[in-house]
Order: sequence, then C-alpha cells, then structure tokens
Amino acid sequence: MTIERIIQHRDASDILTCDPAIPVREAVGLLAGKRIGALPIVDGGAVVGIFSERDVIYRLASEGALCLDRPVSEVMTSPAITVTRTDKIDDALDLMTRRRIRHLPVVEGGGLIGFVSIGDLVKTRMDEVERDAESMRSYIQTA
Repeated sequence: MTIERIIQHRDASDILTCDPAIPVREAVGLLAGKRIGALPIVDGGAVVGIFSERDVIYRLASEGALCLDRPVSEVMTSPAITVTRTDKIDDALDLMTRRRIRHLPVVEGGGLIGFVSIGDLVKTRMDEVERDAESMRSYIQTA
C-alpha cells in the first residue's frame, strides 16, 4: 500500500503552509490555532523545510523568547524529509521511526501534493490489518 491511498481524496490546496520569512511567533500561532504539530515551509512552490513544535522547543531552550522574532527559515528543519505518492506506507513509517519525526510532506516534481502524519500512516496500516484479519476469519468460517 502506498502514500497515494492516504492522499488520494485530499485537496493539496487545503494544506496549511508557511512562508520562510514569517516570524516564528506567527508560525507558532498557526500551529496553536489549528491544533497541529507541524507546517511545511514553502518558497516559490518548493518545500524548503518543515517547522514543528520541536523546532520551537529546542530554540526556546537554547536562546529563550528572542527566537520568536526570528524568521521561520532560521528555526525550521531543512531540508525537509519528504516522500512521494508511490512510496510504501511501511517505508514511510520506517523513515519516521529512524529519523524521529511525525510529519512528512508528499512531493511531486518539487511541489507539495500532500502532507501526512504518523497518525495517518498508522491508521491506514491498522485498517489494512483489520481487513486482512476479517478476510481470514471469513475464510476460516466458510472452509
């Protein structure tokens, strides 16, 4: 199963993104206001980084509230770790585990076409396992 299964019914224009020049304070407001954990940072249509709760926490710990006035480009994680629509869900889960991240921009031709969280991937994988188990139960009952 691929990432395509997760993003196929989503509209890429609904993805909340952030410009690299906005202040961290504004980006934090977007995260809090939308109750999300990360934003893809897009410049000229290309994903140039990702800004997450962790980026804020690490900067606050190292330099205090001064980081809130910096542009997101100075605080974000860059380059962004990305996937494509044809990547397998299990491979994306492995990547997230190895890199200790919870969000992945989905890119195609350099542009953002989706954004998935570890929750999206786990839910899709669990649904697949449940379908397989139900098929097996049905098979056993009819055999």
